[in-house]
Amino acid sequence: MADIRGERRTAVLPLAVTGLVGSLLPVVYLHVASFGELSPVRHTVSDYIFVDNGTALLGVTALSLAAASVGLLVVLVRSGLPVHGPVSWLMGLWAAGLTAAAVFPTDPVGAPTSFSGAVHRYAGAVMFAALPLAGWLISRTFIPSATVRRFSVAAGFGSVAFMLSHLALTGSADGAVLLGLFERVLFFLLYCLLFALAAAVVRREVAS
Repeated sequence: MADIRGERRTAVLPLAVTGLVGSLLPVVYLHVASFGELSPVRHTVSDYIFVDNGTALLGVTALSLAAASVGLLVVLVRSGLPVHGPVSWLMGLWAAGLTAAAVFPTDPVGAPTSFSGAVHRYAGAVMFAALPLAGWLISRTFIPSATVRRFSVAAGFGSVAFMLSHLALTGSADGAVLLGLFERVLFFLLYCLLFALAAAVVRREVAS
């Protein structure tokens, strides 16, 4: 039975990592295709819905990332992580936030906040807070990994910086000049955290 569970973990983990890598491709394409149209420093990733095929491509990115994160959670649970523990709930919130942000797109820059835009904003706040905390708890209570812990802490600070930029407490008076930059740094750290979690699981499996 233990061998079967190990084989299932081995099968799911490559799929999760493939999903992580695959989720990067559409958004990288959008950055290249919209060069000169949108600023990666000022505009958020969500603003790419306003370029050609942006809604579909961003949806692929968000849903692929959510599915990959759920796959990683499945691997962690099969490795012994409590299924009803705080980490599972936090990673579930991260995946749910990604899905909600894809279903409810943001508003155009300068437009009044719509229902969809409000849901998008709060979904982003939830997911950006949930994953760093989940990573930190994993590194403290389940897989003692300094790399996971460092990326979790860095992503936590990045999340705070991005949220403060929404409140116009950093960057400039209009709170938007560095908004895109803060978000891209945050996403970079979150991806690093997810890949670090996958690597930590592999090391744990090899050592067991």
